[in-house]
Amino acid sequence: MPDASQTPETAGEAVLSDTPLVVAIDGPSGSGKSSTARGVAVRLGLANLDTGAMYRAAAWLAMHEGLDLADGPAVARLVREADLDLELDPAHQSVTVNGHDVTQAIREPEVSAAVSAVSTNLDVRADLIARQRRIISEARSGIVAEGRDITTVVAPEAPVRVLLVADAAARIARRHAELGGDVDAAAVHDQVVRRDRDDSTVAAFHDAAPGVTVLDSTDLNLEQVVDAICALVPPAFDPAVAR
Repeated sequence: MPDASQTPETAGEAVLSDTPLVVAIDGPSGSGKSSTARGVAVRLGLANLDTGAMYRAAAWLAMHEGLDLADGPAVARLVREADLDLELDPAHQSVTVNGHDVTQAIREPEVSAAVSAVSTNLDVRADLIARQRRIISEARSGIVAEGRDITTVVAPEAPVRVLLVADAAARIARRHAELGGDVDAAAVHDQVVRRDRDDSTVAAFHDAAPGVTVLDSTDLNLEQVVDAICALVPPAFDPAVAR
């Protein structure tokens, strides 16, 4: 029976303060999702889930096993049976697949070029979304999750939901800087544009759903973006709960 001394407002705060904070961030390639998510996680003392790394790990595995990525059922079966493990500490992130550390391998250009073929596989997507939801539900200290469909599909009830956007020139420049100056500019442009085009067939990340805050990072530095997202956190949520 509820405590009769509590008003609806204070009763609500009591419930909220015991609920781990979930921050959901979506956005197109090069919008700064990964760096921003890590920054917010570090600032608030939360775990950090990079869902893009899961799709990259799945693509790496399929390529490593010599599968034809166009063979959707075979790829989905392989991924479904795989042990994918992500370290959620934003300061020490790593990815292992069936016990093999692939943290660096999944960032190689050949994986970047192939990942859309896996991320648009609906059976793979369903499997990884289920894993992502489980990771979020088990993050008792709270978590920042970023990707393409976190605010709409994976964690639509998250108290903080942000669509991070930036103009095309800024996004391409950021991705080029991330990959290094020796990478061909045309290849970077193609990667960003093609990834967005392909992924938009399975995830609506260009337009904000109701209740999702749009944040344009074109003219903002990383600290300013992190500040803006942290300012959206309701006061009743304490990231330190359950640690």
